Amino acid sequence: MPTQFIVVMAQLNLLVGALDANTHAVIEAAKRAIDEHSADIVVFPELTLTGYPPEDLLLRPSLARRSDEAIAQLCEARLATTLVVGYAETHDGLLYNSLVVIKDGERVGNYRKQCLPNYQVFDERRYFEAGEDRGLVELDGVRVGFTICEDLWQEGPVARYAKGELDLLVNINASPFHRGKLDERRELVCRRAQSLGAPVVYLNLVGGQDELVFDGGSFAMNAMGEVSVQAPQFVEGLYPVVFEKNAEGLWRPQAGVRVPDINDLAQSYAALVSGVRDYVTKNGFKGVVLGLSGGIDSALTLAIAVDALGPEAVHAVMMPFDYTSQLSRDAAALQAKTLGVSYRSLSIKPIYEQFMTTLAPEFEGLDTDVTEQNLQARCRGVLLMAISNKKGYLVLTTGNKSEIAVGYSTLYGDMAGGFDVLKDVSKGLVYALSRHRNSVRTNEEGLPGEAIPVAVIERPPSAELAPGQVDQDNLPPYEDLDRILELYIECDASAEAIVAAGFDAGVVHRVLRLVDLNEYKRRQSPVGVRLTRRGFGRDRRYPITNGWKIGN
Repeated sequence: MPTQFIVVMAQLNLLVGALDANTHAVIEAAKRAIDEHSADIVVFPELTLTGYPPEDLLLRPSLARRSDEAIAQLCEARLATTLVVGYAETHDGLLYNSLVVIKDGERVGNYRKQCLPNYQVFDERRYFEAGEDRGLVELDGVRVGFTICEDLWQEGPVARYAKGELDLLVNINASPFHRGKLDERRELVCRRAQSLGAPVVYLNLVGGQDELVFDGGSFAMNAMGEVSVQAPQFVEGLYPVVFEKNAEGLWRPQAGVRVPDINDLAQSYAALVSGVRDYVTKNGFKGVVLGLSGGIDSALTLAIAVDALGPEAVHAVMMPFDYTSQLSRDAAALQAKTLGVSYRSLSIKPIYEQFMTTLAPEFEGLDTDVTEQNLQARCRGVLLMAISNKKGYLVLTTGNKSEIAVGYSTLYGDMAGGFDVLKDVSKGLVYALSRHRNSVRTNEEGLPGEAIPVAVIERPPSAELAPGQVDQDNLPPYEDLDRILELYIECDASAEAIVAAGFDAGVVHRVLRLVDLNEYKRRQSPVGVRLTRRGFGRDRRYPITNGWKIGN
């Protein structure tokens, strides 16, 4: 009987809907796992073949045929290892979120996900039926149990295995990132490993898919709840776990690669970079273009874009007007030069003046108001979209979560574009990430120092749409605004609860009213990377038209 076996965690970045390409990726990864790590078992993510989340692609009539063909291809490859692959299984007219175990070209096991999440960004009950059977397979004398993602978060599926019944539990996942998620996973798996008295291999997907980012961070944990192998976050790769049988006949994972944890800011920054890179490359854009205003939001967006795509794929455009300060002009030019991106300055003044001339009959007798400010933003939006159309670039918008929440943005102006990098990044976090980028990423990878000019970080934030304008003219201090928004948006706290937390009642009611009023804007905004437990988009779905009164 063998006294050692090797499980390889295949932490892959897959393309949703690309069953042929994903099947090929599985075969190639398995071959590498055999050649480089002598893998006995290679474990792949949840819904490997379709990618995650496939959404309504699961309703396509050819799904069953394509999935069957993909699994047949895996069997025909007759790889010298055991494959554990997630897929969408059609059986008796019902659809299951399943995994298949393939050994020596034969299907030797199958498991159907039992707990279907239907909260936050998940809506699996829309598509799948829940499985009922345990997934226990003996592989060369090793008793391996299986679960899929949410099955680990609920008591039932794991409780189906008696303590001491398993030599190993394998859990495959497509678990999206939010801040603090890795610690949550490890705490959960620790409890499950201890309750089972068996080690656990936790395999997670990596890469960006629309607004979701999957951070990988796969790991193996022993029966005492100690991490033996820790794969990096946000990095695709193959990570081996060597199991050895001890004197008592129990299989134990040996200490292997343990990548040190990165801090919260580093995780958040990496998630943003990953989200931008995959959205641009998987959708086939040549590069990106953004308006570089000399402000903090566009400055951070530019740095993230360069780190994601390289400077050669990034085009920055300064679009000055009468209210654009010299500091903004100089800072934008300096940052573009420092990061080595293509840069151009295009004045919007002649365009704005022509609009005003054309609109003069409509505006006659009416006072100047926010309309003229919005028109400036819309001139800029038109220019960026024209560059996008002509050159095949994706327009990155630069609005942050705090501003988007209260409508401090212009439809068809600064909201015009295809991807909002900072959509789930509060203003306070924008500053923290900017300082992080300057301090941490300066010399480690040969990237330019002070990627974001210090003057931009230190200046008072302003849209520069009117003389002497600063954000705090119309908004409460960002530290207060961010906390109120966090309580209301991410925690669903009532107005009274937020006031009880120490905030002025008038400010709270005004902010919450702005959030509710501007739902129509957010419905028309581009997607952006999700960083928190509840971002705008898939997470938070409120009606535009409603009569709900702010209160308890």
